[in-house]
Amino acid sequence: MSAAVIGLALFAAILHATWNAFLRSGGDRLWTVTVMSFASTAVALPFLFIYPLPPSAAWSCIFLSSILQVGYSVFLVAAYRYGELGQVYPIVRGTVPLLVTLGGFVAAGDYLDPFQIAGVILIALGIMSLSIGKGRPSTSSILFALATGAIIAAYATVDSIGVRRAGQSGAYTAWVLVLYGTLLPVMFIGMRRRLRVDFRAPDTWKAFGGGLVAMIAYGVVIAAFSLGPAGPITALRETSVVFAVLIGWLFLGETLTTRRILACIIVTAGAILLGS
Repeated sequence: MSAAVIGLALFAAILHATWNAFLRSGGDRLWTVTVMSFASTAVALPFLFIYPLPPSAAWSCIFLSSILQVGYSVFLVAAYRYGELGQVYPIVRGTVPLLVTLGGFVAAGDYLDPFQIAGVILIALGIMSLSIGKGRPSTSSILFALATGAIIAAYATVDSIGVRRAGQSGAYTAWVLVLYGTLLPVMFIGMRRRLRVDFRAPDTWKAFGGGLVAMIAYGVVIAAFSLGPAGPITALRETSVVFAVLIGWLFLGETLTTRRILACIIVTAGAILLGS
């Protein structure tokens, strides 16, 4: 992979860990992630009129990715209900690299050399080990986290195919974000009957800020998908778990154990293999 692709993937990792910290620190997390979607939709909406319409071959991926990301948001909220950022986030992200690599190989024909395969495996093992041991999250939280990881793998695979069909990442990203930002509030209202947003409340603007970070993170990784294979890019992005553990320790009062530090070293080693 080129230095540009590696840089994009690592930048997306930092942004992704940051917006998950926004979500984890919120009170009503389903409300938070829904309001977060407003910010990304508002920014993405003008680009629908700037970029040409994606070709017909890309639309099935656009719709499927939007629906999968709504499911991802709902399951992620459920996973964070009983677990810390430094516990749940590793489980969620740890299931993704191998699944996306397999999906990219089967669906898109992406080729991986032995070093890249070893890197993907190391990252997956390192991330998963971060959530083993004393004080692990509840069984229900783990199951929701695993399901969330599977959904992420699905939409990441869909995106890696869709952006290539679209021919450029800007229009593809804008349409996915707008459709996602339309479907998620509809789901919220279906579950809660009404959605209240107080523009004077600090939590509202905090959620908007998290939404902007999430939007940039998604756009950056879509740009990376247009330049390189999905498996290694996704695995590099999963180094966000290292940043999530540090954010949880520094800002959310979570414990930073020796086990978590060693797991972070394993993840970093995997990232180096992927970039070699």
